[in-house]
Amino acid sequence: MFEKTKAFSGFSVDDIPAAKRFYAETLGLEVSEANGMLTLHIAGGNGVLVYPKGDAHTPASFTILNFPVDDIDAAVAELTRLGVEFLRYPDMQPDATGVHRNAGPPIAWFTDPAGNVLSVLQE
Repeated sequence: MFEKTKAFSGFSVDDIPAAKRFYAETLGLEVSEANGMLTLHIAGGNGVLVYPKGDAHTPASFTILNFPVDDIDAAVAELTRLGVEFLRYPDMQPDATGVHRNAGPPIAWFTDPAGNVLSVLQE
């Protein structure tokens, strides 16, 4: 039934202007706005819908977007310079910069202004 539809994902935020600034200015994504919602234009031509929920918003406790990079140390350094703070999960033993290197690919988690979890990981 859905094999020919162009599916997309979405998530909520509590502040559309703050989300737009973060995704466009901090992460450097192309962001469009229509009908009070955002679309994040990510590689591969996929759009991700960002919609407002105001006070009813509950941040996703799981990773909603993963950004693969060639050099995680350079990406983490640049994001840190831009004011991004990385999450440190003690049971995963992050290094001094917040990169978790002990299982799977090197990965570092952070949140958007609404508290949704994102990651940068080395390919």
